[in-house]
Amino acid sequence: MTGTDNGREAYAAERAELARLLPPAPGTDLPPGRHEHHRERLMNLIDDDTARAQGRTGADAQDRARERAGRPDRSRLLRPSFLAPATALAVAGALVLGYAAQNGGGSADTGDTRSVSQVLLRMSDAAGRSDALPIRDDQFLYTRGTGRDVDLTSGKAVIGPLEESESWYSQKPGPQKKLGLIRQGGHTLPINAELGDSEGTRPGLNRPTYRWLATLPTDPRQLLDYFDEITPKFEGEDRDQALFESIGGLVGHALLPPDTAAGLFEAVALIPGVTRTPDAVDALGRKGVGIARDDERSGVRTEWVFDPEDLSYLGWSSHLTRDTEYGKKGDFMGDSAVIETAVVDKAGVKPQS
Repeated sequence: MTGTDNGREAYAAERAELARLLPPAPGTDLPPGRHEHHRERLMNLIDDDTARAQGRTGADAQDRARERAGRPDRSRLLRPSFLAPATALAVAGALVLGYAAQNGGGSADTGDTRSVSQVLLRMSDAAGRSDALPIRDDQFLYTRGTGRDVDLTSGKAVIGPLEESESWYSQKPGPQKKLGLIRQGGHTLPINAELGDSEGTRPGLNRPTYRWLATLPTDPRQLLDYFDEITPKFEGEDRDQALFESIGGLVGHALLPPDTAAGLFEAVALIPGVTRTPDAVDALGRKGVGIARDDERSGVRTEWVFDPEDLSYLGWSSHLTRDTEYGKKGDFMGDSAVIETAVVDKAGVKPQS
């Protein structure tokens, strides 16, 4: 055995050990895919650093990046994540009911002639009219929902059962090492800081507190440009899809100030490829209007599902848009449903009915 072979074996062993030590993605403790996203990002960095240390060519690292880029986004497919997107869409969508009543009521979805931009603009207008009180720094955002996981470790998509979860997210300003609590499968566990945040996770894209959200630009174009700056970039990705998922994760994981919510809905309308689908279904089987986008890279369509009458948020679902190594076109690839959202004063305590 040559020295090169020994080096490769040592590298493979070290990489495998690092991968083993990284924590698995729990069901719903962070916005969809954050743990898996950071795991994959870290493994990419390990590959690149090792390649440079061993004098490999840039082509080796590029080949590995292309290999990853050609796979479906495991961050979306490996966890139920009813929070994607959930609470803020639920709040903003519920506001549309009152707005529709003020304008004569009736169904918010009057047929296929209504474009996705019109639907999103109605959501934006309703969100901007909200007089909801902000959540305080000492309070927690509570969310209860359900979803189905899709496991890809066998090489094929294996659908798990519906699993209900509850979460409490802290709104404290500044870096925090404990972000809240997650309750799932009869167990209550702390939500820890993001991987690598040794001093705690600061408010931002991965910890969207109400106070931080209130500092975002409200102009939709400026907001989209800002998201382009703060959303991590990866070789071979569909950048518009990355922005769609980034905004979706944020919108579904926070209680948004009215002006911020209004700007976000309009920003989504500016993303190319976003469409409206009339027959979307959430994890509880509730049918609604879908706001969707196809990820051409992975062959996965993700739909945000809204009630057809009042446009309140119901959940999300996804399926394959073409044959892939994981399944056939049309195969189910995950879903969720929001059951309840509220603001509470203490983590682990359910809201009063």
